[in-house]
Amino acid sequence: MTLRAVVAGCGHYLPDRVVENTEFEKTLDTTDEWIRARSGIERRHFAAEGQTTSDMAARAARAALTDAGRDVSEIDAIIVATSTPDLTFPSAATMVQAELGMTNGFAFDVQAVCAGFVYALSNASALIASDQARRVLVIGAETFSRIMDWSDRSTCVLFGDGAGALVLEAAEGDGTPADRGILATDLHSDGRHRDILYVDGGVSTQSTGHLRMQGREVFRHAVEKLASTAEAAMEKAGVRADEIDWVVPHQANIRIIQGTAKKLGLSMERVVVTVQDHGNTSAASIPLALSVGAARGQVQRGDLIVTEAIGGGLAWGAVVLRW
Repeated sequence: MTLRAVVAGCGHYLPDRVVENTEFEKTLDTTDEWIRARSGIERRHFAAEGQTTSDMAARAARAALTDAGRDVSEIDAIIVATSTPDLTFPSAATMVQAELGMTNGFAFDVQAVCAGFVYALSNASALIASDQARRVLVIGAETFSRIMDWSDRSTCVLFGDGAGALVLEAAEGDGTPADRGILATDLHSDGRHRDILYVDGGVSTQSTGHLRMQGREVFRHAVEKLASTAEAAMEKAGVRADEIDWVVPHQANIRIIQGTAKKLGLSMERVVVTVQDHGNTSAASIPLALSVGAARGQVQRGDLIVTEAIGGGLAWGAVVLRW
């Protein structure tokens, strides 16, 4: 018998404000065509004034709990993946815990930028496999609109805000790839590359800072590392690429998504793509894409899924799971 972390429900939340590419034409030397051609992004959502990461995380969490048919009193732990928490401390996860009315269990944040949700899933799987928790609410939530340099057309047009969540439950499996739940994870980081994607501020520098990115360098690392970690996770899970029903990648850039799929030998018809509507929502992008994919009827029970992401650090990783 093997304890698996099985997806029991999913949900997401997007702020009401939708920002089309054309809005940037008013203040930047850019066009809708330029943005689409380089990123695949057509629009994104921005949080309202006063709306915080924990606000959006709690809304996504409620949607996931409803989908799972679970009450918050049945949740043992909350993990929030975010790089844009409301405050330096306490964690956004404890704020979500309070907002949901959860008085038992524990809650904490994971910070691995765009790879945050993959890291959070790995942590949740380990908690369940070690019987430290039976049900874990895993959330990715970001308000990247608060750290944009609005004069930098190479970055500010790429990012958006939002949140997505999964409810994971312990279930017994046979220890084979036919099991439902998380089958394998693969995580990496390399701090030598921190200067190609970072925020130039923080608590110890006493400034909020703005996101800075060397786009060509990020792209150069992304495709190779994403394909490599996906292959490693599939090998650990004992599955082949041709058995994968869906790739649900970090939604950063359509060219990176296409390049990774090609390197894995997978058709884009087997890739869930939401980047055109959400932009890059960092740690929120994978749970958002999973929830939207499920709502569309793409992702269905029993489907074999690989999800992968890379972000500042550099940090990257992949998860193989059966829905």
